[in-house]
Amino acid sequence: MLNYILRRLLLIPVTLFGIMVLNFAIIQFAPGGPVEQVIAQLQGTAVSSTARITNQGGDSGGGSGSGASGNNFSSNSNYRGAQGLDPEVIKQLEVQFGFDKPAHERFWMMMKNYLTFDFGQSYFQDRDVVDLVIDKMPVSISLGIWSTLIIYIISIPLGITKAVRDGSNFDIWSSAAIIVGFAIPGFLFAVMLIVVFAGGAYLDWFPLRGLTSSNWEQLSLWGKVVDYFWHLTLPIIALTISGFATLTMLTKNSFLDEINKQYVVTARAKGLTEKRVLYGHVFRNAMLLIIAGFPSALVGMLFTGSVLIEVIFSLDGLGLLGFNAVMTRDYPVMFATLYFFTLFGLIMNLISDLSYHLVDPRIDFEGREN
Repeated sequence: MLNYILRRLLLIPVTLFGIMVLNFAIIQFAPGGPVEQVIAQLQGTAVSSTARITNQGGDSGGGSGSGASGNNFSSNSNYRGAQGLDPEVIKQLEVQFGFDKPAHERFWMMMKNYLTFDFGQSYFQDRDVVDLVIDKMPVSISLGIWSTLIIYIISIPLGITKAVRDGSNFDIWSSAAIIVGFAIPGFLFAVMLIVVFAGGAYLDWFPLRGLTSSNWEQLSLWGKVVDYFWHLTLPIIALTISGFATLTMLTKNSFLDEINKQYVVTARAKGLTEKRVLYGHVFRNAMLLIIAGFPSALVGMLFTGSVLIEVIFSLDGLGLLGFNAVMTRDYPVMFATLYFFTLFGLIMNLISDLSYHLVDPRIDFEGREN
């Protein structure tokens, strides 16, 4: 098993490098880079924008600006909309954003800095990328962890019950409810929750925005806990409502598949109680895929599943940060978060594989490869 872990660890930097190369290459052909973004601002407010850019770029010629740190990316010699602007201003912008260097040089400089966890500074927010990510982490961690835990806590017992009572009225009606919940998009359900429970048209039981109240610092410890979950209630419900279906049906089908196997028939023939058969023999085999998939599910909830929910409930998390970075072509934020999230995801995938062995020691990855 140790050899398998070492091989997987060695594959992580190779995979990470390949993903970064691919995305960097794609960005080279994407229109509307940061220089174009600033040019558009200059066309609208030339005096104030030029003054701002001059102040920002005062030290960029010496190689200490955002671009000089290796952050990045797409460069064009002819910028759309640049007609009428001083060529020196365009040149200064290229130096400021690092576009005065060839693409391969920018990429190697970026990766060299990332190896030391130097992710540079945001182009448009005048803050270090690390500080931005740390500021957004509490929202995404709160949404990801609680929604994933709730989905697992409810879906697994529900799936087991449906498997045991397969074909009963409970199974039929619960399946209908699950399908309806799965069919409703999470963002649409979030809007409905706001209309009904957040003062939209009916009840005003829950806050509409933010992770905490404005008087958070003045609250007692218990008051802070209550306030925290008070703000999270509606976003988590909106995130989890569509997540029940897949896990519940996967649990049910896994248990049904195991219940019909010969070892279960043998256990029952020996006189074991149904509870002992179900949780002493069936559970470990049926839950193998589900438990081992928890790390990957958590990664998905943390970084990819909550953009619209964050927008609707005015929660400033990593999903919204990434979306805004794409829209504004804030490449340091885009590539730094891609690097970090990809690295985190690869590590969690390794943990997911190891979970298979922990749940069922009979699984031997090295023996399978041989």
